[in-house]
Amino acid sequence: MTQDLFAPEPTPPLAEALRPHTVADVIGQSHLLGEGKPLNLLFKSGKPHSMILWGPPGVGKTTLARLSARAFDCEFIAISAVLGGVKDIRAAIEQAEQFVASGKQTILFIDEIHRFNKAQQDALLPYVESGLVTLIGATTENPSFEVNSALLSRAQVYVLKALTEEEMRQLLARARERSMPDLEFDELAIDTLIGYADGDARRFLNLLEQTKTAAATARTNKVTGEFVQNALTLNARRFDKGGDNFYDQISALHKSVRGSNPDGALYWFCRMIDGGADPRYLARRIVRMAWEDIGLADPRALTMANDAAATYERLGSPEGELALAQAVIYLAVAAKSNAGYNAYNAAMAFVRRDKSREVPVHLRNAPTKLMKELGYGHEYRYAHDEPDAYAAGETYLPDGMAEPGWYQPVPRGLETKIADKLAYLRKLDEEAGKRNT
Repeated sequence: MTQDLFAPEPTPPLAEALRPHTVADVIGQSHLLGEGKPLNLLFKSGKPHSMILWGPPGVGKTTLARLSARAFDCEFIAISAVLGGVKDIRAAIEQAEQFVASGKQTILFIDEIHRFNKAQQDALLPYVESGLVTLIGATTENPSFEVNSALLSRAQVYVLKALTEEEMRQLLARARERSMPDLEFDELAIDTLIGYADGDARRFLNLLEQTKTAAATARTNKVTGEFVQNALTLNARRFDKGGDNFYDQISALHKSVRGSNPDGALYWFCRMIDGGADPRYLARRIVRMAWEDIGLADPRALTMANDAAATYERLGSPEGELALAQAVIYLAVAAKSNAGYNAYNAAMAFVRRDKSREVPVHLRNAPTKLMKELGYGHEYRYAHDEPDAYAAGETYLPDGMAEPGWYQPVPRGLETKIADKLAYLRKLDEEAGKRNT
């Protein structure tokens, strides 16, 4: 089939049509592009260096890479780490060698560089090190974990931020001026669109384009909040179930519970549910929080967490999420103790580095005649036959091992009473020791 040379060019999406052509046109990232800020100074210097642009989707990583090539008068080669591999890197290097032969430097842009494996990242090293290419990598994941340390040491990391509401309004004004001057948006419509864009400029412009098409179909130039809700498919907010945003939010939920802030805990719980997190995963984390941060200060929290998890399994979504939410609230307001958690970690650390100590003879079981003759279980004191059901002065650690004191109850909740009981038992031990002496 022959191509029609006079066919009209396809209309680019609004997000592409509004892509900035100069650094001054960029909306957002003022902490990097403002006067006297790092990227502002870099562009003014005229001397490019390799960098990693780390930030959420739709905040200008690709745009800044393209603008860098223009600002530094460099050739621009782009590779997607999702689709590319070592073969594409080699092809890009061959291109860069041709460019340098003609007196031009090359910026090699690798989108989603965190998806390159170690071998693929290592393949870049010699060319970045020699200066044949200036690398600009874009990633939504923490480069400390996803980019090789050798490559990371040769690149400056710049953290990009989601656009603020005010910056989104600036973007709306630009879009209306250039593409939809006749549309009128009420405040609820603007707030709805900005809310669902969630700081992602590309998503925001796509939503605006959908709104423009829907308004034209409905033959109206007035866009209300109700119209937006009815006309558009508004997907969940920015949330990557396997990425930094996911782990940042579960961290915020856990810390809010630990910090005894029920509103904060409930907010992050709902954010994760709204973002598509698996409630079963959240249930497991809630049970973990109960054991790690509440512990024996309030054993009811452990029951509450387990019951909430079981309730979700029985009811499913959305009804079962209410049980998880109430468990989160209870854990947040419960008395806190990490005494058991710390005791376990300390004991485990000791055992891992210590020698293998023998079980004291009096604590060994003696099911056979030979074992009894060897003294197994001899002089063991059955606690239930002792006053207060406690064998005062008895030892339960290996011979020669000092009392480590790993478990230290906190002065909160039930552990206050546990501490009192342990103090009483230690007093009985001391009195027994004096009698034996």
